[in-house]
Amino acid sequence: MPHSTYVCQWGGADVWKVGGKVFAIHFAPPDIYAGITFKVSRFSFELLKTQKGLRPAPYFASRGMSWIQRQTDETLKNEDLKKYLAESYRLVFSGLTKKIQAQLGCRII
Repeated sequence: MPHSTYVCQWGGADVWKVGGKVFAIHFAPPDIYAGITFKVSRFSFELLKTQKGLRPAPYFASRGMSWIQRQTDETLKNEDLKKYLAESYRLVFSGLTKKIQAQLGCRII
Protein backbone atom coordinates (compact mmCIF):
# COMPACT_ATOMS: atom_id res chain seq x y z
CA MET A 1 0.00 0.00 0.00
CA PRO A 2 1.34 3.49 -0.75
CA HIS A 3 3.19 5.13 2.13
CA SER A 4 2.66 2.15 4.43
CA THR A 5 5.35 1.09 6.87
CA TYR A 6 6.09 -2.16 8.62
CA VAL A 7 7.37 -2.62 12.17
CA CYS A 8 7.73 -5.53 14.53
CA GLN A 9 6.38 -4.50 17.95
CA TRP A 10 4.25 -5.61 20.90
CA GLY A 11 6.34 -8.70 21.59
CA GLY A 12 6.80 -9.86 18.01
CA ALA A 13 3.66 -8.75 16.21
CA ASP A 14 3.96 -7.75 12.55
CA VAL A 15 2.35 -4.30 12.30
CA TRP A 16 1.55 -2.26 9.18
CA LYS A 17 0.86 1.46 9.47
CA VAL A 18 0.06 4.48 7.36
CA GLY A 19 0.84 7.93 8.69
CA GLY A 20 1.90 6.30 11.95
CA LYS A 21 -1.53 4.69 12.47
CA VAL A 22 -2.07 0.92 12.50
CA PHE A 23 -4.20 -0.66 9.77
CA ALA A 24 -3.16 -4.34 10.03
CA ILE A 25 -1.56 -6.62 12.61
CA HIS A 26 -0.38 -10.22 12.37
CA PHE A 27 0.28 -12.25 15.49
CA ALA A 28 1.98 -15.52 14.66
CA PRO A 29 1.54 -18.76 16.61
CA PRO A 30 2.05 -19.67 19.39
CA ASP A 31 0.59 -16.29 20.39
CA ILE A 32 -2.88 -16.66 21.92
CA TYR A 33 -4.03 -13.93 19.51
CA ALA A 34 -2.67 -15.62 16.37
CA GLY A 35 -4.28 -14.23 13.24
CA ILE A 36 -4.62 -11.16 11.07
CA THR A 37 -6.34 -8.16 12.61
CA PHE A 38 -7.73 -5.25 10.61
CA LYS A 39 -10.10 -2.29 10.87
CA VAL A 40 -13.55 -2.51 9.27
CA SER A 41 -16.62 -0.32 8.94
CA ARG A 42 -19.26 -0.65 11.65
CA PHE A 43 -21.51 -2.45 9.14
CA SER A 44 -18.77 -4.96 8.21
CA PHE A 45 -17.97 -5.50 11.89
CA GLU A 46 -21.58 -6.51 12.60
CA LEU A 47 -21.59 -8.76 9.54
CA LEU A 48 -18.24 -10.49 10.21
CA LYS A 49 -17.99 -10.77 13.99
CA THR A 50 -19.90 -14.05 14.26
CA GLN A 51 -18.61 -15.76 11.11
CA LYS A 52 -16.54 -18.94 11.42
CA GLY A 53 -12.83 -18.26 11.57
CA LEU A 54 -13.41 -14.60 12.48
CA ARG A 55 -13.93 -12.78 15.75
CA PRO A 56 -13.97 -9.29 17.21
CA ALA A 57 -10.30 -8.40 17.61
CA PRO A 58 -9.00 -8.76 21.16
CA TYR A 59 -8.24 -5.44 22.83
CA PHE A 60 -9.63 -3.30 19.97
CA ALA A 61 -13.23 -4.55 19.96
CA SER A 62 -13.40 -4.56 23.76
CA ARG A 63 -12.79 -0.81 23.56
CA GLY A 64 -15.62 -0.22 21.11
CA MET A 65 -13.47 -0.16 17.98
CA SER A 66 -14.52 -1.95 14.78
CA TRP A 67 -11.64 -4.37 14.30
CA ILE A 68 -11.90 -8.01 13.20
CA GLN A 69 -9.39 -10.81 13.57
CA ARG A 70 -9.23 -13.61 11.01
CA GLN A 71 -7.95 -16.77 12.63
CA THR A 72 -8.70 -19.18 9.78
CA ASP A 73 -9.80 -18.86 6.15
CA GLU A 74 -12.94 -20.87 6.86
CA THR A 75 -15.26 -17.99 5.89
CA LEU A 76 -13.02 -15.15 4.70
CA LYS A 77 -10.78 -16.40 1.90
CA ASN A 78 -7.44 -14.76 1.05
CA GLU A 79 -8.86 -12.81 -1.92
CA ASP A 80 -11.54 -11.27 0.28
CA LEU A 81 -9.02 -10.67 3.05
CA LYS A 82 -6.92 -8.61 0.64
CA LYS A 83 -9.97 -6.44 -0.08
CA TYR A 84 -10.63 -5.95 3.62
CA LEU A 85 -6.98 -5.04 4.22
CA ALA A 86 -7.18 -2.45 1.44
CA GLU A 87 -10.35 -1.08 3.02
CA SER A 88 -8.66 -1.02 6.44
CA TYR A 89 -5.84 1.01 4.92
CA ARG A 90 -8.38 3.38 3.33
CA LEU A 91 -10.32 3.79 6.58
CA VAL A 92 -7.17 4.58 8.56
CA PHE A 93 -5.75 6.87 5.86
CA SER A 94 -9.00 8.82 5.64
CA GLY A 95 -8.85 9.34 9.40
CA LEU A 96 -5.46 11.04 9.17
CA THR A 97 -5.34 14.80 9.32
CA LYS A 98 -5.36 16.62 5.98
CA LYS A 99 -1.87 17.85 6.87
CA ILE A 100 -0.50 14.32 7.22
CA GLN A 101 -2.33 13.21 4.06
CA ALA A 102 -0.70 16.12 2.20
CA GLN A 103 2.75 15.28 3.65
CA LEU A 104 2.33 11.75 2.32
CA GLY A 105 1.55 13.24 -1.06
CA CYS A 106 -1.73 11.58 -1.81
CA ARG A 107 -5.37 11.58 -0.93
CA ILE A 108 -7.86 8.72 -0.83
CA ILE A 109 -11.42 9.44 -1.84
